[in-house]
Amino acid sequence: MGSPDIEVRRSRKRRRTVSAYREGGRTIVLIPARFTKAEEQQWVDTMLERLAKGDKKRRPSDAQLRTRSAELSQRYLGGQAKPTSIRWVTNQNSRWGSCTPSDGTIRISTRVRGMPAFVLDYVILHELAHLLSPGHGPDFWRLLEGYPRLERARGYLEGVAATAGLDLSDGETESDELGQAALDFGPSD
Repeated sequence: MGSPDIEVRRSRKRRRTVSAYREGGRTIVLIPARFTKAEEQQWVDTMLERLAKGDKKRRPSDAQLRTRSAELSQRYLGGQAKPTSIRWVTNQNSRWGSCTPSDGTIRISTRVRGMPAFVLDYVILHELAHLLSPGHGPDFWRLLEGYPRLERARGYLEGVAATAGLDLSDGETESDELGQAALDFGPSD
């Protein structure tokens, strides 16, 4: 393949299977050594399409975030939490998500993209709850009690943070001087 973003690796041990994965901004496609150039091209195209479908499924758009937030608000918060906007952001290096209750905006860190759906749902629901209860007091946590995967999602995020050497502190952060509430993580001490 001539593209610098795609690397095809042929293997004599590989008989029939083809696989592909992403590695550092590149796509690696593994094929049997016996494939012709035409078969190689066909399988590269097929695998790129499959990876793109998987990416789209695991990495929803801002519009899909809006739809999902409305569904979660309806299901778990009686439809009371209505953000004015919800979007992905790349500048949250110490947060999974944040919310500004005064203007109804929610931002979700792109670090959450690709995590299991129940984790993304928890992060969205957490931020939606801040629209109704800005801090992390008892009223806030009561809003989240109905989410059946609450502890599992929090555990998942704690595991990700621990593996990365970060300290998750979502239960302690109240709100900052701008009236923002957030699901934070930061460097561990």
